[in-house]
Amino acid sequence: MTIDHAGGPVRKRGRRARRPDPDGGPVAEFAHALLVLKEAAGDPSYDRMRTEFGAVASKSALAAAARGLQLPSWETTWEFVRPLAVTVLGREEEETRREWRARWNAARQDGDGGGTAGPEGARHGWLLVAAVVVAVAAGVVVAVNVPRARSGGEPSLPIEGDASSLVADVTYPDGSRVAVNQRFVKTWRLRNAGTVAWHGRFLQRLPPLDGLDVCHTDPRVPLPDAGPGAEVTVSVPVQARGTPGPCQVFWKMVDSGGRFYLPQSSGIYFQVDVTG
Repeated sequence: MTIDHAGGPVRKRGRRARRPDPDGGPVAEFAHALLVLKEAAGDPSYDRMRTEFGAVASKSALAAAARGLQLPSWETTWEFVRPLAVTVLGREEEETRREWRARWNAARQDGDGGGTAGPEGARHGWLLVAAVVVAVAAGVVVAVNVPRARSGGEPSLPIEGDASSLVADVTYPDGSRVAVNQRFVKTWRLRNAGTVAWHGRFLQRLPPLDGLDVCHTDPRVPLPDAGPGAEVTVSVPVQARGTPGPCQVFWKMVDSGGRFYLPQSSGIYFQVDVTG
């Protein structure tokens, strides 16, 4: 979806941030490219990138990515790029991801690894076990990736081989009509489409979380455990917004500490039309 900025660029108050010099090295050049993208999308504020366009990164992390002092992690880079290039400018998501991943890798290599390693770097934190799990119900043998824990006991994320897919909207498919302030339960059916077992996971709501013109939900709901290939249902109690209009809420899979399992995924969402 392309979002029309008919009102022109968003004007900011206060002192304008210093622009990184594109000739100042690979990291500064990369940050300059991020700012050029931001301006092409109407130069929204970092708050607006988060609350309106769905960037899943803190305001400080987004701002730091564009300063050019240190290369941001790939996860932060994608949460900077995706809302602007895909949501606002309507560019194709996979093509955009490949383009900016290549830019990020080039800046990282030329800058001697100035940022945090992304999924490729995280692969070295995983051990592909030579064991297999027999999926009795399906009658197949599935190779399983087993995470290697960090020094603090938590596995590194994302996990190689981890994947999910939406099977069905069990209740309230997109475009369903509900009344103002109506309470309802949204249910999805999801499939563990990877080779990593799900345990202790949650769906976490993305901002905005509150206001008269948003639907109200718990910020996080538990996700049933699931082995590779298994399907689960997950439900979210919802109260419709207090005024007529569209309501769309995005969710992403996290661990108990709020870390994203699939940071490159756009997540899932529900969308209803609230009527008076």
